[in-house]
Amino acid sequence: MLHKTRGLVLNTINYNDKYVLAQIFTESFGKVTYMVSKAKGKNTKAPKSLFSPLAILDLEVEHQASRDIQRIREARADIYLYGISGDLGKTSMAFFLSEFLTRVLRDTNDSKLLFGFLEQSVQILEMTDESISNYHLVFMLKLSHFLGFYPNLEEYLPNSLFDMINGEFVLYQPLHKHFLNRAESKSLSVLARISYENMHHFVFSRQDRINIINRMLEYYRLHLYDFPALKSLDVLHELF
Repeated sequence: MLHKTRGLVLNTINYNDKYVLAQIFTESFGKVTYMVSKAKGKNTKAPKSLFSPLAILDLEVEHQASRDIQRIREARADIYLYGISGDLGKTSMAFFLSEFLTRVLRDTNDSKLLFGFLEQSVQILEMTDESISNYHLVFMLKLSHFLGFYPNLEEYLPNSLFDMINGEFVLYQPLHKHFLNRAESKSLSVLARISYENMHHFVFSRQDRINIINRMLEYYRLHLYDFPALKSLDVLHELF
């Protein structure tokens, strides 16, 4: 049965000489793997060139619940990402986010709400002329809300420790090892005030930003199973 939906491209991998597999987070069906032809020409209805990381597409797809791999009949760009493709920092950020989302997005009952957040986030990355050095911090924090483990950052007190298991600040050291020290906890508390609109006003040292992102990834790993290290993270650390 044919359906129309929008989707955000997560990644593509070679399948054989004729096809690639594209993982796409769709507005209607959540995360889906689609088969995409490598064929070129003006008559191609789903050209492979459209399927770059974070591309937002209008799709006409076959969708059958019994299939692990679905098929795309037609694809068109919904948003043209000229800003992302033409800027090294934005391109590197897009590759990091696509790898990150590939690992963390699972089946969800709120695909429309989550898709709306992802679409808005991509549009902001595309359009902003301000610094994006804190963009991924805002993105990861906001995404945790949709995944069900958004931390409570509002109740920070001086000398608090952040308990990563329970997602909250505490005054006494937890009985487990998954907590941030006082300096790290203070840095994390700053994120309660950061947003896409004001992210360029917040200044972190390179090392502080690396520490924050590594701790945020650790927080994700504690709340999601099967979350390996990200290959694109080192490139992001070099740039920001």
